[in-house]
Amino acid sequence: MRPQLVAALAGVASAFPAAQDLLANLDYGTFQGAYSSRYNISYWQKIPYAAPPVGENRFRAPQPPLSIEGVYDSSQRFDMCPQRTVNGSEDCLYLGLYSRPWTPSQPLRPVIVTFHGGGFVQGAATFTPPPSAYPILNVSETMNLLFVYPSYRLNAFGFLPGREIAADDMSDTNAGLRDQEYVLQWTRKYIRQFGGDPDKVTVWGQSAGGGSVLAQVIASRHRSGEPLFDKALASSPFWPKTYRYDSAEAQDIYDTLAKLTGCAGADSLKCLKTVDVQKIRDASLVITDSHKWTTSSFTWGPVVGDDFLPVPLSQATSEKAIVPHAFSMYNTHEGESFINATVSAAGDFDIWLEDYLPGLSKCDVSQIGRLYPPSGIISETESYSDAFTRAGLVYRDTVLTCPALWTAGAAETGWLGEYTMAPARHASDVYWWNTINEAHTRDLLHYQGYAGALASFFATGDPNKLKLTEPAVAGTPKLASGKRWIIDEAGFGTGDVALIKQRRNLWRRLSHKIPI
Repeated sequence: MRPQLVAALAGVASAFPAAQDLLANLDYGTFQGAYSSRYNISYWQKIPYAAPPVGENRFRAPQPPLSIEGVYDSSQRFDMCPQRTVNGSEDCLYLGLYSRPWTPSQPLRPVIVTFHGGGFVQGAATFTPPPSAYPILNVSETMNLLFVYPSYRLNAFGFLPGREIAADDMSDTNAGLRDQEYVLQWTRKYIRQFGGDPDKVTVWGQSAGGGSVLAQVIASRHRSGEPLFDKALASSPFWPKTYRYDSAEAQDIYDTLAKLTGCAGADSLKCLKTVDVQKIRDASLVITDSHKWTTSSFTWGPVVGDDFLPVPLSQATSEKAIVPHAFSMYNTHEGESFINATVSAAGDFDIWLEDYLPGLSKCDVSQIGRLYPPSGIISETESYSDAFTRAGLVYRDTVLTCPALWTAGAAETGWLGEYTMAPARHASDVYWWNTINEAHTRDLLHYQGYAGALASFFATGDPNKLKLTEPAVAGTPKLASGKRWIIDEAGFGTGDVALIKQRRNLWRRLSHKIPI
């Protein structure tokens, strides 16, 4: 089946928009959408899903959106949440969404709630046509999907841990993850107004967006009421060490933020809720970089607590059926994107490992050495003999691959894929599905095979059910078969997961020391 090419759509009017009502009437406001004839999509770029988290609500779980008088113009961009340096605004809890034109006479569409990446310290969800992931919608003219793109709080604003936060009735740990959960609740309540099916929702993200997917999967196990999603797709899920909110490591983050902002003292949290945004940005950036190349990459991230994330990922995924359908992807060399280039010799590796994983015993280090020797194999077709690649492999498995494997393996039905096309670094694979490029017409095999598998999973919960490539082209094997999907220069194949599982078992045994 040929994809619906953008060139064929340019300047072509559709019969649908005239019939479609681009006014969405919700119980807190009316939102005016827009239509792009070039891309044949109806879209709402800016819808507030929660009240601005300012003043007393800074660091607090999201609160209901404010009522809006008149018609709200949703054909405009919104500001990102405060970033690492000078960008962003605290008034940032908005979402955008798009799909092919829909009318109430048509069936409801599967929904994909997409969390952006950025290491939990940066990133934005705002878009202009063509929106992110449009190539997935465009890979087949028969698959109708609805994408939701929410913003969520980052760095100190979204992930401030500490005893003070947990003890305060007007503050919450993991505020950024709670923003995401609030979006899922919003989707459950309102998505029918836009043509989405609230009973067919996928959570998806890449990098920290993929890590966010894992967090929502964990949280869903302890959530009462109707399920907010039934499918999870984690693309290169970034899952850094997850300490308890009151651990020494987490408390040090809080104490350091209070000190750097001039808020240290008995009323530190009250001060942090009133101090200028830029002071928090500046301090947050210092904390972000404080553990780079050692114990962490960006310092900020999810913490384990008594409510939202009551258990770490390694424990949550030791159970079965944590989500009905899960599909995880990782890239062969993506761990190297997080390793200091100065790691080049065996001695450098030993120093790096001690910095990255302090507190391991000699026995632990010996076990790591057996599965990650100075010269070894990365996969069936690739080996290594240098310290940099070796360190990248350890990082990849602890932060990206094992979290991906654990989640897929704990689903009722799971799939695991590896992207090996050079350079196969972190985010290399987004080329095929995130934004329009010439490869989508030049290399239909990879485009239809990869973007088509994602679209099929979103639509049906099975990456093979609506397969767009020829029968002879390898589809995605179920993880229960002991195989993983491989995307390489030649096309698609399958490979064994035995070595990955050996390494996974090691990290699960050590997870209480890392912690994962």
